[in-house]
Amino acid sequence: MATESDRDPSDSASDNLSKPDSSPLESPPGDPSWPPAAKDDPSWPPAAKDDPTRPRHELLAPGSFEAQRHFYPRVLNAQLHPLVRYFLALGNERIVSRYCHLNPRVREADLAKLLATEPRFFRWSGADLLHVTTETGRRQMVVVETNSCPSGQKSMPPYEEHDEQFGYRANLERAFAPLLKSRRLPPGELAVLWDKNPMEASGYAAAMADMVGEPVHMVEFPDVAAGPETRVRFDAGVLEIRDTADVWRPIRAAFRYVTQRPWNRLPMQTKTAIVNPIVACLAGGRNKMIAAKAYEIFNGSLFESGLAIRTPDTTWDVALAEVPLWVQRLGGHAAIKVPYANSGQGVYTITEPAELAAFMAKDHPYDRFIVQSLIGNAAWSSTTHAGRLYHVGTMPNRRNQIYVADLRMMISGGEDGFRPLVTYSRRARSPLSAQLGETPSWDMLGTNLSVKRADGGWDSEQDRLLLMDRKDFNGLGIGIDELIEAYIQTVLATLAIDGMAQRLVGSKGQLRMKLFRSLNDDDALLAEILP
Repeated sequence: MATESDRDPSDSASDNLSKPDSSPLESPPGDPSWPPAAKDDPSWPPAAKDDPTRPRHELLAPGSFEAQRHFYPRVLNAQLHPLVRYFLALGNERIVSRYCHLNPRVREADLAKLLATEPRFFRWSGADLLHVTTETGRRQMVVVETNSCPSGQKSMPPYEEHDEQFGYRANLERAFAPLLKSRRLPPGELAVLWDKNPMEASGYAAAMADMVGEPVHMVEFPDVAAGPETRVRFDAGVLEIRDTADVWRPIRAAFRYVTQRPWNRLPMQTKTAIVNPIVACLAGGRNKMIAAKAYEIFNGSLFESGLAIRTPDTTWDVALAEVPLWVQRLGGHAAIKVPYANSGQGVYTITEPAELAAFMAKDHPYDRFIVQSLIGNAAWSSTTHAGRLYHVGTMPNRRNQIYVADLRMMISGGEDGFRPLVTYSRRARSPLSAQLGETPSWDMLGTNLSVKRADGGWDSEQDRLLLMDRKDFNGLGIGIDELIEAYIQTVLATLAIDGMAQRLVGSKGQLRMKLFRSLNDDDALLAEILP
């Protein structure tokens, strides 16, 4: 990927971007509560002072990017590891050459074509991968899930020390800016919608303001279950937001950071350009059920190329009563997933009868589940026809403890294909043990940092975050070839979901409901999707 030092600072993406024919907006209100506290606390940015219970709104003007608002405090002084920096600068041509050298059965032309593909719907993506090994010692990266609004910018040390916006702006320039050139956009302003991650949402809003040279609205758009009050509506397909003066403003394009059941607020068809559109979520970006089917279908088309999306052994469309049977098939060890949850919610690791009984006793809002093979320790992992997989884990610490860690790879797709943007890692709470029963299995295997509070808000356990810096990266036990494989697996998973999204969209832009129901026959989910 080209570095920012190779670019002319005057070569702004805003040169070719159309702006609305409207009067200048007011300057963003100053607020003494900035910068935020050291934690990624969803209580900021502050609510409108007229009514603290309303969803929050802020207007960010060009020049308002402040690093302390948009990165974790420990990232501000971190230096990107040289190997990770080298990986980000490789470019797709050298990545293809290296990967095919190590995997001679992969056709180089096919891989190059896939990396150069411009996605139609799923332009910004992040996959969570596990570094695993077989019983014979063959290491590989396995895709656990793919996210349509992935976090990560706040956890990434800067590529260029003098350019803190680089990751935010690079994503916007590749995935978002090309859409602004369309003549079909309605007149209006720009916005970033969010429901869970104000730290990164504000970073995107501030970077967007600099990119286009105009103020950008940052608007909270909580789940409809949180209450009827809203600052967002759609009028004849045009997104409108209500500012702090209670004025409804039309939006021509929006960057979306709405992650929790976004289909109950965002319609399929909009005149406002939205990245990513809701079909990317329904097709697999927030729907593990259809994602698993998308991977399977895409793998069929990849067969002759020598490529494949690697995932755990997966069974989908499992009714609650059937779950114990499929767990038994996997030797009593399994991962059960609610297909539409995210942020580590709705995932249950099963290693003993008590954990399965606890899952079965819960009141589940949905009718269908996914059962996957469990990747654990060499002494206890799921038994499948392909054999066992188990975690490579981190390098042993001074206590000789090894931790499970995942790898998040965020990518961006544009007119000339995909590029890697961000990567970071998260470790489990407790070290991986060869003996079961001493520690809850989730504490050994669960890596997500998000923790949902009793009031519905979110906290983040930052002590388990592993940065791609000079301190943390060496302990991960991975090298540049693992980063390359993670990137390729992420691109393949993203293209699989984008292909499924294209199948789900009718000729007039509507959701093909009969096809969707045949793929995902879950009445509880269907009742949530906006008409």
